[in-house]
Amino acid sequence: MPAPDARRSMRLVCALFCVLFWLGGCAGLMGDPLRVNVAGLEPLQGEGMEMRFNVKLRIQNPNDTPVEFSGVSLQLDLNGQSFASGVSDQSGVVPRFGEAVIVVPLTVPAFAAVRQAFAFAGGAQAGDIPYEIRGRLAGGIGGGTRFADHGKLSLPTQGLLGP
Repeated sequence: MPAPDARRSMRLVCALFCVLFWLGGCAGLMGDPLRVNVAGLEPLQGEGMEMRFNVKLRIQNPNDTPVEFSGVSLQLDLNGQSFASGVSDQSGVVPRFGEAVIVVPLTVPAFAAVRQAFAFAGGAQAGDIPYEIRGRLAGGIGGGTRFADHGKLSLPTQGLLGP
């Protein structure tokens, strides 16, 4: 019969292998990242000086397994600065090899709007404003699925600042 220390070491090794096997299995389940695009914006009634709007996100799932979610959080940055954020308790499923459109209300604090107005004035000369969207679909195994998208908003240069 093995010594108590040897049995304890064997249990630790077995537990370590089980954890590594489980983590490897979870990594294999993740698949490709979700593809997220802004599908539309709708203004909402704000409070005081803040601005509010609904952002419609088209989420595409390029994987063989559906993604269930029970909540959404979203952060929008413009010019590398925090601009708007929002959350929703919306729930649903992004089907396997399918897509879904979800709506998240975003709030733009008054100071962020003023800061970006000055940045737009300088960036409008170049015609491009960099943006980044980061978010999470809550729920499922591991607490949720994160997503991100980035690019540049092209502003029209003719007529915006004069002829």
